[in-house]
Amino acid sequence: MTKEDLIKELVKDGYLKTPAVIGAFNAIDRKDFLPEEVKERAYENTALPIGYEQTISQPLVVAFMLELLEIKPGEKVLDVGTGSGWNAALIANLVGNTGTVVSIERVPELYEFAKKNLVKYNFIDSANSALSQRASAVLVKLIQGDGSLGYETEAPYDKIVAGAAAQEIPAVWKEQLKIGGRIVAPVKDSIIVLDKISKDKFKQKDYFGFSFVPLIKDL
Repeated sequence: MTKEDLIKELVKDGYLKTPAVIGAFNAIDRKDFLPEEVKERAYENTALPIGYEQTISQPLVVAFMLELLEIKPGEKVLDVGTGSGWNAALIANLVGNTGTVVSIERVPELYEFAKKNLVKYNFIDSANSALSQRASAVLVKLIQGDGSLGYETEAPYDKIVAGAAAQEIPAVWKEQLKIGGRIVAPVKDSIIVLDKISKDKFKQKDYFGFSFVPLIKDL
């Protein structure tokens, strides 16, 4: 299967819907975010191992969650669980030159792997000052840390997305979300959409029947 075949399948099955997200899938090649030993499987519609008991998510799940997020150009998005960096790159494409992506990964080796992958698209993290000073650059701020705590330094966020399943949406994520913002995250075997209506009021919608690696907190 080619990248084009995969995208056509995701469109036909209703997971890819909007021109913006379809465009991101065309622009950001999943193959560039895989270890060498699984690159030939890049366009399979399945989760793939990236080491350290982590996976790159199934394309249909990534498409589904990005469509639910409804990311707009110029927004600031917190991406919890960078993994290979594929989702962060897709989000960077969606927020555009005026937006910011803050992506946090707890596994040091995956943090380094994601950094190498994001450099391929000139999505440079905060440690690379040369590009971060260019106004035209999409900036991915790559953070090594415990994503279950969010990232207070850059809060508040327009959108928050997670690639690993928690037992519940962490309270700190809700606090770090702007009023009018949205969280899309796995909880147990569901994907939860949480809209922040006011400081203490949220509207929730559940989508059942998904499987994710667990969100691990640092002790």
